[in-house]
Amino acid sequence: MAPGVKVREGYELWRPNREKASSKSTRVLIAVVLIVAAALLIVITLGGWERLQSPGVGIMTIIWAALYVIFALLVLGWNRGLLPVIAAMAIVMIIFAAVAAPGWFARAKDGLDSPALPEELLGLLTIVVIPVQIVLIAVAMVGFTQAWSVEEERPIGGRRDIDDRRDAGPDKPALSTDHREPERTDGPPAVPHEPLPQRSRSTTDDGEDGPRLSPAV
Repeated sequence: MAPGVKVREGYELWRPNREKASSKSTRVLIAVVLIVAAALLIVITLGGWERLQSPGVGIMTIIWAALYVIFALLVLGWNRGLLPVIAAMAIVMIIFAAVAAPGWFARAKDGLDSPALPEELLGLLTIVVIPVQIVLIAVAMVGFTQAWSVEEERPIGGRRDIDDRRDAGPDKPALSTDHREPERTDGPPAVPHEPLPQRSRSTTDDGEDGPRLSPAV
């Protein structure tokens, strides 16, 4: 939320994209790939520490791995701004790994002192770093397009009836939440009938009683 932005009374800010299953899965996947990448860097660095070109390279790699772990924790907290940085770092690491892998295999010769881990294993792990970084770039870009930081207003608790009552003015009734269909009958609709005139008797001119139609009094 930007500083100074006020929320209407009875409303709260929410981030709808974070509630999607795809966003939750992508967030966890990015964190997992970051942890895997950090573990690979640590194993390669510590396993080949004795034969690194310089201690500075090892220290830089350990710091790189530590940043990956920190980024994983921040991504689990829905930090979207780090995703382009993660992708950029992964591209640089691909270049480093592609340059370093042949050097480990070149040392796999008789007469050379081996580090803590065999050179072949270190070279293989260095090659594995490359596809892991490619996957990291892909999932980071997918997460970036999901717009985790989009904010919207909604009634507190997500209740729609609050919107209905607020939208209804003095001349506009609130929307009904009853969506039941009207009852139906099998037969034709009843047609109203007018009441039939009542028959009464009256006296005719000749004195005889005769029937006459007259409205009921």
